[in-house]
Amino acid sequence: MLTDRGRALLRWRDPAGQVTAPPGLPEMGELLLSRRGEASGVALARALVAAFEEADEGKRLEFLATLADRFGPDPKAVGKAVAAIQAQPDSVEALEALHNAAEPRRQELFRRLNLAPGGTAALVRMREELLRHLKDNPSLRRVDSDFAHLFASWFNRGFLVLRHIDWNTPAAILEKIIRYEAVHAIQNWDDLRNRLQPTDRRCYGFFHPQLVDEPLIFVEVALTRAIPDMVAPLLDLDRTPIEADQADTAVFYSISNTQRGLAGVSFGNFLIKQVVEDLKAELPDIQTFVTLSPVPGFAAWLAKARQGGDLLDDDLRAALKPLDQPGWHVDPDAAQALRAPLLAAAAIYFLRARDARGRAVDPVARFHLGNGACLERLNFGGDVSANGLKQSHGLMVNYLYDLDRIEANHEAFAERTEIAASDSVRRHLPAQTTTKEKP
Repeated sequence: MLTDRGRALLRWRDPAGQVTAPPGLPEMGELLLSRRGEASGVALARALVAAFEEADEGKRLEFLATLADRFGPDPKAVGKAVAAIQAQPDSVEALEALHNAAEPRRQELFRRLNLAPGGTAALVRMREELLRHLKDNPSLRRVDSDFAHLFASWFNRGFLVLRHIDWNTPAAILEKIIRYEAVHAIQNWDDLRNRLQPTDRRCYGFFHPQLVDEPLIFVEVALTRAIPDMVAPLLDLDRTPIEADQADTAVFYSISNTQRGLAGVSFGNFLIKQVVEDLKAELPDIQTFVTLSPVPGFAAWLAKARQGGDLLDDDLRAALKPLDQPGWHVDPDAAQALRAPLLAAAAIYFLRARDARGRAVDPVARFHLGNGACLERLNFGGDVSANGLKQSHGLMVNYLYDLDRIEANHEAFAERTEIAASDSVRRHLPAQTTTKEKP
C-alpha cells in the first residue's frame, strides 16, 4: 500500500518496530509542509492526525495555538509580492502572486492532512476541539477562519448526497440518528421505529463521500392531513398511521445538525428544499410544507423582558404572572388565563425584538425566515414536555414554506430584515407595542 511505503520512508520506528511520531506536533506540521513525496506525505499526515488525537488536551491546545502563531502567511513572500505590485500596479500576475503569498500556511497544512485516511473526519474533530477553546483564546479565530474557509468548499452542496433514512438503513447510521437527535430526544429503538417505519413518516439526511456513515444533518418528516399545533401526537407510539397518499401536508418537526466541527457551514436550507422536491415528486397530493418548530430562546428572553424595558407594558407583565406558578400548564384556569398574554409576548418576540446586530432574536426563526419561510402560526401548549416548558413555556410555531413566496420572503428578510408573518400571527401583537428593543 502507498501509506505502508510512506511509513518506511519516514524511518520513525520504536524498538518494537512500530511507527512512532516525532517529538512535537508543530515539528510534524513543519515537516509535512516541507515534504514533496506523495507516499511520505500521506504517511506523515496520518501520523500527525494520530498524534493529535492521542495527545492530551493541553498538547492539543498548544498545537492549535502554534497554528495561529507560526503557520500564518510567509512574511517574506508577502513582502516580495507587495513590492512586485508596487513596481507593476497593473500586473494581473503580481496580484495573483500576492493572493497566493497571503494564504496562511496552515491552509496548505490542512489540505495535506486531508490526504490521510479518515483525514476529513479528523479535521472536523480538530475544529470541534478548537471551538471549545475559542472563547478563552481569541487568537484561535485565525485558525477557525481557515477551517471555515476550507470546509465551505469541501462540504459544498455539490458534494453532498441526500439519502432516505428508513428502518432498513444500516444500524450504524440508525444509532447515530438516536445519538444526534437534538430537538425531540429519541428514547429507544421503538421510538426510532415509530419515526421511520410507518407509511406516514420520512427521514432524510445529507452525507458526504468522505463521511459515508455520518449524517451531516437530518430532518424528520410527518405526513398529515392538516397543519399540527402540538408535537406530542406526532411522537405518540400508539397513534394510528395514515397512508402516505392520504396526506396533504408534510411537517418538518425536527432538524438536527450532527457535526459541531462544521458549525457555520449551512446545510439546512439545501436539505429542506431538496426534501420538498423529492416529496412533491413522490406524493403530488401534498400541497402544504410546514414546520412544527421549537422556540429555544423565548423563555430566557421573556424572563428578561418582564424585568424591564419598553417591549412589554405593565398590563402584559401583570397578565404573565401565572407563569411563576409551578404546574400552571396542568391547571386549566391558569393555562386559559395565560393563553392570550403569552401569545402576545410571543408575537412581540418574533416581530419586534432584535438582538445587538438588529436581527430577529430567535435562532430557529432566523434559519427558517432566512430560507424564505413565513411565520404562519403560534401554538400555545405545543410542547409541554419538561424541555418545552423550560425553553419556551410550551410554545411552538409553524413556519410555512410557500413555494411561490420563498424567494420574495428570503430577499425581504436578507435585504431589509423584514419578517414574513401571517395575519393570524400579527393579530396577537398588542396595539401599543411599537418600540424596538435589544434583548
